Amino acid sequence: MTACAIETTARDGVGTAGAGAGTDAVGGGPAAGGSGTDAVGRGAGFAIAADGSYAARLAGEGEALYPERWTLDGPEPYAVPLPLGQPEDPHAQLLPLADGRVLIARRVAGRCAFSLLYPTGPKTGELPLGAVDAESVRLLPPAPDGMGAYVLVAGGRSTGVWRVAGGASGPEHVAEVEGHCSGGVWLDREGRLLALDREVDGGPVKTVAVDLWRGGEVTPLLQITGESRDRLLLADPDSGLLLIRSDAPSPGRERLGWGVLGSTRPVRFPECLRSADAVLTPFAVQPGQVLTPEGCAVALRVDGAAGSWVGVWRPAARRLLRLPAPEGWFAGSGLWSREGVLSLPYANASVPCGLARIEGAADALVREGTEPVRKPEAGPVGGGAGPVGDAGAGLVRGSGAGFVRSGAAGPESGEPAGRRPGGGPGANGACRPVPLQQAPLTGRAMPG
Repeated sequence: MTACAIETTARDGVGTAGAGAGTDAVGGGPAAGGSGTDAVGRGAGFAIAADGSYAARLAGEGEALYPERWTLDGPEPYAVPLPLGQPEDPHAQLLPLADGRVLIARRVAGRCAFSLLYPTGPKTGELPLGAVDAESVRLLPPAPDGMGAYVLVAGGRSTGVWRVAGGASGPEHVAEVEGHCSGGVWLDREGRLLALDREVDGGPVKTVAVDLWRGGEVTPLLQITGESRDRLLLADPDSGLLLIRSDAPSPGRERLGWGVLGSTRPVRFPECLRSADAVLTPFAVQPGQVLTPEGCAVALRVDGAAGSWVGVWRPAARRLLRLPAPEGWFAGSGLWSREGVLSLPYANASVPCGLARIEGAADALVREGTEPVRKPEAGPVGGGAGPVGDAGAGLVRGSGAGFVRSGAAGPESGEPAGRRPGGGPGANGACRPVPLQQAPLTGRAMPG
């Protein structure tokens, strides 16, 4: 049985046309993903710490590249350069930790070496962590505790998972997973369950959950049909919301869908997230929405012929809100606060370190069938963005290094999904994912 449902509702904006392009791994080889987004969530080479306090990127021009750390949790963002004795390779990967240090992964003498960088007055301190014997590795998103860092190392018929920071001493091999693995999404707040998109012996890609506390025990997670390509893009441990890309509803053409971890509900594929002329990729989910996955706001990068912009969507609203992006936005980068404020980092000639804070975007997405939000009058726009043309989320105005959007609040959306925090029997227990192929289609019709 195909565990998917098509939501046919009115839509605003554009949707997805398929997977995005992969990125390079350390060493200059192809990324482990091959398709989809960068595993670290780096939009345009910009990585954000697990708690949103810091970010890091390679700054500079041409071959004169150096690490740069951004502080995001203050009144205004600010950047601290972390240069060393020589320019960095453009394929070096950065990952900021919650304590302000920045992990850097480089290729050195045929191996992938790791160090922690930190400011020491006018200079940059460096703490070597060790190396992994591999031509290339791929950094995973920061561990939920904010201090751990993991990489994927591709082998002949399997993929290794290594902890390169946050362990007892040096890089440590923690799991070996059969097949070629890509992606990388944390499913809990403890850093125990890691979701990977796996391909075995040329078969279709399926997402599996790897239990790092049990020696890499593998459990199926996404199995919508036997032949479909199913990838997990994002997961929110608080609500259990999963953002999925799959070709199950339309073989040969991938679409965005959503499901709930630990639920028996089918995966849904909203029509508002479908388009023939744009690619849509989610990059941030609103945290703290316990038991209400339908009410979580999701930020998406939308790439079309005219460029990239920001989309905001929530499952209960069943429509996509289009927002202008600040000039110089690191496309695909950003984070939500629990209160529903979306922050987008950017840099341009006039603002070298900016953070656009958008308030009210999620509240503008009201549940279908309720009274729509009244559209405000047009006003000035800061940061080089154009006027807002969808759903009347508010106006953009200048505010320090960034800008703020003030919007009219709509009614709260989302209903309890009938699950406990963490997707398991208790808030403190490890959630045991239920393969979504087993989810019934009770009360829903399948096309055809």
